[in-house]
Amino acid sequence: MQGQGAAPREPADYMKRLFKMRETGLILIILALFIAMSFASPYFLTWVNMRAMAMAFAVEGIVVVGMTILLISGGIDLSVGSVTALAMVIAGLLFLNGVDPWTASAISILCCAGIGAFMGFFVTKVGLHHFIVSLAVMVIARGACLLGTGGRPLGLYTLPPEFKFVGQGAVGVIPIVIIIFVVVVLAFDFMLRKTTAFRKVFYTGSNEKAAAYSGIRTKRVIFLTTTLCSTLCGVAGIIYMARFGSAQPTFGIGMELNVIAAAVIGGASLSGGSGTIFGAILGAILLSVVSSSLALLDVSVYWQDIIRGSILLAAVSIDHYLNKRRGR
Repeated sequence: MQGQGAAPREPADYMKRLFKMRETGLILIILALFIAMSFASPYFLTWVNMRAMAMAFAVEGIVVVGMTILLISGGIDLSVGSVTALAMVIAGLLFLNGVDPWTASAISILCCAGIGAFMGFFVTKVGLHHFIVSLAVMVIARGACLLGTGGRPLGLYTLPPEFKFVGQGAVGVIPIVIIIFVVVVLAFDFMLRKTTAFRKVFYTGSNEKAAAYSGIRTKRVIFLTTTLCSTLCGVAGIIYMARFGSAQPTFGIGMELNVIAAAVIGGASLSGGSGTIFGAILGAILLSVVSSSLALLDVSVYWQDIIRGSILLAAVSIDHYLNKRRGR
């Protein structure tokens, strides 16, 4: 009898859990924005606009993946925009000096990984906070971009077509950039959910001391997640370079705010220990839809910055509230 009484409640319980999920709320908000904008602007649902939005959040979304994993481990990286720009500048300068673009790109990504390892060293060995170290690296990397280029964009007009195909090509109607993005998201989402190594990221972010007592090498986890975030910035920088055929030393200013906002909106906690790749990508999509909507509605760029900042403040406030509630 008890079994018969419990069975009918299972679908209801499942739906209740579904609607409590952060991702479900984000999907509903995004759908509501799509419906509203389809009436507000005839250009919103066009293929050109949809493709532009997808291309915009796809490459930045690769950086969001790295930031989300780092936030889950309890860290943060303010240097992502500068490191992404530096990846372009390093690869661009090497190419202009006779190195083939594939080798130049590999060296550039390795340099970005080295920057992440450099930050990881100062956090885990010296004992400095992620915020201070990444802030310093943000300034250093941006200065290196301006120093290497003289503050001027590098025109890479002679990049071979097969390299440009990475950023500009498509398989059918699907851009290669979107395919790379989807592969990165699916790979890291699977590893974060299913592999033991990535579960240690959650344990470290939730309670580093308890994780260390249970035998997890927390310093190593933090070091590796910091390195991973910078490495993915390098990958994103190379894709941007292939897409636009240039290296912009001022590229990525303010990217850190968009990336952190996307991750936090998607459920990654600034206190560490929680978050999903899927949620963070939904956060990135939401911000991209908002930006596209504001542009189509001819809202001033100054107001756009205010609105994006307000969204970030709201996301952080909700995160803080949920953490306090969880603590109670």
